[in-house]
Amino acid sequence: MTSSPLSSAQAARQAVAMRLHGLMRDAGLSGHELAVRCGWHRAKSSRIARGITPPSDADIRAWCSACGAGDQAGDIIAASRNAASMYLEWKQIHKDGMRRVHEKTVPLYQRTHSFRVYASNLVPGMLQTTGYATGLLKSITTFQGTPDDVADAVRARLDRSRVVREGDHRFALLLEETVLHYRVCDDEAMSEQLRYLLTVMRRPNVALGIIPRTARRKVWPLEAFYAFDDRQVAVETLTAEINLTAPGEISTYLRAFAELSQTAVRGESARGLINDALATLG
Repeated sequence: MTSSPLSSAQAARQAVAMRLHGLMRDAGLSGHELAVRCGWHRAKSSRIARGITPPSDADIRAWCSACGAGDQAGDIIAASRNAASMYLEWKQIHKDGMRRVHEKTVPLYQRTHSFRVYASNLVPGMLQTTGYATGLLKSITTFQGTPDDVADAVRARLDRSRVVREGDHRFALLLEETVLHYRVCDDEAMSEQLRYLLTVMRRPNVALGIIPRTARRKVWPLEAFYAFDDRQVAVETLTAEINLTAPGEISTYLRAFAELSQTAVRGESARGLINDALATLG
């Protein structure tokens, strides 16, 4: 049903490469001739034209100028920046730790009215407690080998999560039942997290659905994704966050969310599944 978000990001990069390659052909230049005009090695021209190396803004300006198409540089730079923002490697995002990325996304959370979140592996960030977030972010820091600012990052994550309690925001959240059993923190913190889910689901602006492990599915389990109104979908993979803004792709993820919603239980049935998970913790 859904196309690969990684494929979408790669396609955006490839589209930029094809535009630059087209300019070179229209100008009647070979890769070597373009490289000479730009003052770089011919291999660079080849790697950019094949979409292997993403071009910098300066590279695009030089390329367009060499092809006599300087007026097209601005448009191609915008397309290149959009492609670059689609695929963001976690190691790059977290190169200075995780606190900044939480602070950077606060405006996005504050201006979003309708959140639709599908979580197949973890409790969504805006519903995480201190202990759960601490256990999770410690694991991520260790796995990625990035700077350890877990305490600051947890505070920033919880501060960003104030949107659940403040302002005019609505949350439709779907969790796979297995999320309730994944131990990303110690048992005490996990119990606290599950009890918080029981509390927060009573809020009038929060609609929490849980997809039972035994449910007959129309849509298979997907990678976790966050939809911010109808403007952006952030898809989380092991290595990167992929941000989709194309209307067609957003529509596909929202359709998947709607169909996944049909298999979820809510209210007392959902609370029963959370309490079952709590019982396994002793």
